[in-house]
Amino acid sequence: MNFKERLHRATERGQQAKSAQARKEAAQALSEEECKRLHSSYRREITEHIEPCLHQLADNFPGFNFETVVDDKGWGAAIRRDDLSLNAGRRDNLFSRLVLTISPYSEYHVLDLVAKGTIRNKENFSRNHYQLLKDADLDSFKQLIEQWVLDYAEQFAANDS
Repeated sequence: MNFKERLHRATERGQQAKSAQARKEAAQALSEEECKRLHSSYRREITEHIEPCLHQLADNFPGFNFETVVDDKGWGAAIRRDDLSLNAGRRDNLFSRLVLTISPYSEYHVLDLVAKGTIRNKENFSRNHYQLLKDADLDSFKQLIEQWVLDYAEQFAANDS
């Protein structure tokens, strides 16, 4: 085989490698779009579960206000309450809040549920649960949401005076 034939074959191999790389990038872009779509679908379904749970918690403890959360940290819902405490003529404002959100889509392809809670000015409730999008079990997320809301309710009831 002379140099001209080897050069021609090397050129063909290079073009095939370039074509294979382009196909791989196209498939990866498609899977990236699929992951974004899947995350959006899961986020919507979980948010639809968070809202009634927090509404029920707010109904159980009068004074809590419900709000929808949509910001750069995620989507979900929150309840908050401001109380006034009078001790020996001293006035204190007491803030309580529970926020449950699904974090925005990231390149790590995870579904991330975050809970932050404050009871009477003390942040004592911080939870986080995530699963890979491809392995996400929405029922486990829903059960965690319910459990975390119950845990917060128990802590709030124990600290409410």
